[in-house]
Amino acid sequence: MSLRHQAFSAAFKAIALTGADRWGRGLAQGRGVILTLHHVRPWRARGFAPNRLLEITPEFLDRTLGLIRSEGYDIVSLDEALARLADPKPGRFFVAITSDDGYRDNLDHAWPVLAKHGAPWTAFVTPGFAERTARLWWLELEEAIRALPRIELELPEGRFSARTESDAEKQGAFDTLYWRLRKGPEETLLAAAAELAWQAGIDSAALVERECLPWETLRSLAGALGVTIGAHTLSHPMLAKHPEEVARREIFESKARLEAELGIPIRHFAYPVGDPGSAGPREFALAREAGFASAVTTRPGHLFAEHAAHLHALPRVSLNGYHQSDVAVRALLSGLPFLAWNRGRKVNAG
Repeated sequence: MSLRHQAFSAAFKAIALTGADRWGRGLAQGRGVILTLHHVRPWRARGFAPNRLLEITPEFLDRTLGLIRSEGYDIVSLDEALARLADPKPGRFFVAITSDDGYRDNLDHAWPVLAKHGAPWTAFVTPGFAERTARLWWLELEEAIRALPRIELELPEGRFSARTESDAEKQGAFDTLYWRLRKGPEETLLAAAAELAWQAGIDSAALVERECLPWETLRSLAGALGVTIGAHTLSHPMLAKHPEEVARREIFESKARLEAELGIPIRHFAYPVGDPGSAGPREFALAREAGFASAVTTRPGHLFAEHAAHLHALPRVSLNGYHQSDVAVRALLSGLPFLAWNRGRKVNAG
């Protein structure tokens, strides 16, 4: 676990020890919160798991939903969350559940747990994953580094070289290379991931086939009770790194494509990656122009009355694979960690 996640764990424990998750609710909880899921599946023990933060177990999801219900909080759809921002129900804190990317395990492992608790949820879907044309580049990096004993990669700013024999060496190489690539152009990132996948004999399309739901399953899911389908661009780019015409096409055409394929209106949007370097005011304006009722980021935070004027820059809180404990969930639901993270700001839409 990185120093950053160790700091989060310490903060969660401090909140629990002081009882701040209860007495501090009025300071930071707001009206509600949107939770983010990615993978939900039984844990498979392995020493090198660099994307573990994107993976929680069904048991943890079950405990989390039970805790939310035991606190007397309402679990609502995104449509209901928007309605409550416009017309709040005093004393009724709400939680909306969302899941990004359209993974197979959401259907196999998350949905049964959500159904058990009567929890509606929104699945944000990327058409390129459904038809196997987009790439899970972060998984390509993981699988390539797992397979290779050494990384040799020519990048525009210089050569990257690392020994990757042990799990610790693989983790160190992944962390360094991942953030180096994230800071640069997305074309460089995709090219580097493709090169490593080729070196390791990794079939990128096969990874998407293994992990993501196809159109025929999504069509069945789209009509299910309690399930909302949202858009997540055509091919999962970090939109702010691209020219406006690219961002516009990814946002507008993802809505049109999903509506054509699934035969339902698509009202909600999620920005891929979703941090300030991937989505900002330009993208917020485009999502509004495209006709989405809301659009969600990964900027951490709870929902306050002020968010009614920023429905296309809504914050979310991730259920993180490194922090699968009741202590962490209570801290996240209190809103206190985000009061500090956002330096007291309720809205971060810049």
